[in-house]
Amino acid sequence: MFLSGQVYSAPRWRFTRWLAEPGRDVPAEIREALVGSLFGTLSIFFGGIINTLMVATVITLHLRRPEFLVWLGLEIAICLSRVVVLFHARRASRAARPTPTDWHMCLTLAWATSVGLGAYLSVVSGDWLSAAMACLSAAAMCGGICFRNYGAPRMTALMILLSLGPICAGALVAHEPLFLLTLLQLPVYVISMTSASFRMNAMVVATMRSERENAHRARHDSLTGLLNRSSLLAEIREASVHRMAAGRYLTLLYMDLDGFKPVNDSFGHGSGDELLVRVGERLRGAVPGRGLVYRIGGDEFVIVLRNESTQSVQALALDLLREVSAPYLLSTGHQARLGVSIGIAHVRPEGLTADDILHLADRALYRAKAQGKGQFQFATSDD
Repeated sequence: MFLSGQVYSAPRWRFTRWLAEPGRDVPAEIREALVGSLFGTLSIFFGGIINTLMVATVITLHLRRPEFLVWLGLEIAICLSRVVVLFHARRASRAARPTPTDWHMCLTLAWATSVGLGAYLSVVSGDWLSAAMACLSAAAMCGGICFRNYGAPRMTALMILLSLGPICAGALVAHEPLFLLTLLQLPVYVISMTSASFRMNAMVVATMRSERENAHRARHDSLTGLLNRSSLLAEIREASVHRMAAGRYLTLLYMDLDGFKPVNDSFGHGSGDELLVRVGERLRGAVPGRGLVYRIGGDEFVIVLRNESTQSVQALALDLLREVSAPYLLSTGHQARLGVSIGIAHVRPEGLTADDILHLADRALYRAKAQGKGQFQFATSDD
């Protein structure tokens, strides 16, 4: 849930980078999601804007003083700027362009400053109806600030301070003894809300870590770390439906290890597992940047390539036969030897399902096994 969605640019300015810093050892994917959270929850965003504009308008009409007209104008300018920057950022994110994250964060702080300014002006105005309305509005905004900006708890803390801190300054200027109680109340409130924001951020990061790990386990083989069968089927479907241009080829090299069972029985399952891991490493090393490697069960592996010529696929198959067949020195001190048979489906994926393509490669593998193992066969029209 947390790791889905659009990607927004990380802040570039030193100050905004510091505000958005989630802590040590947070993976880049989670950092991206935390930055993205600053652009979400539009209901809270627009609710806050509507509330502060309404409060500023009502108080300005009620008091009709120049300083409140300035505050209202400032509030309108900031809110309009926030809306423009937000929608520009969301469009840029959808188009995979850089987003104005720094400006978005600075305007968010400017909005919190305007909330605090309105509360201060209302308190020192001597009109306690206006003061009550402005202070209640500022306090109410803090809940939305914490919930919407959980991805940047430092920014949340600063926003709360900017929104409520001026009330304390106003209490000193207002010369109303009872109002001095806010000098005790507000620091406690600011500290508790800031602490809650940091705790919420920690819980969200922990949840994101768990979500990320679960997603990885769902897509990868637990022994070798390679992609698994469900990932393979998803990749073939995506290639068939979305990403393969007309006339381009998709290639599956379906591999089955020759002689793995005798080695596994002779040296034990621990050595067999080690051997599978070592085979996976060799396969990855054979296609760096060219294709994806999958373990789909037992001693069966698949490599998926895109837009490769028949000649390059054939050359790769020969390389794989040599790589996999080279001796393995196990951690037990034993030396193991394996062979590999390869069935190749080199097809245009239009009109074929994932199961169709996998079946073609499987039939070609069956023929490679039947013809003596240690070789490769291309799928034919008869398959």
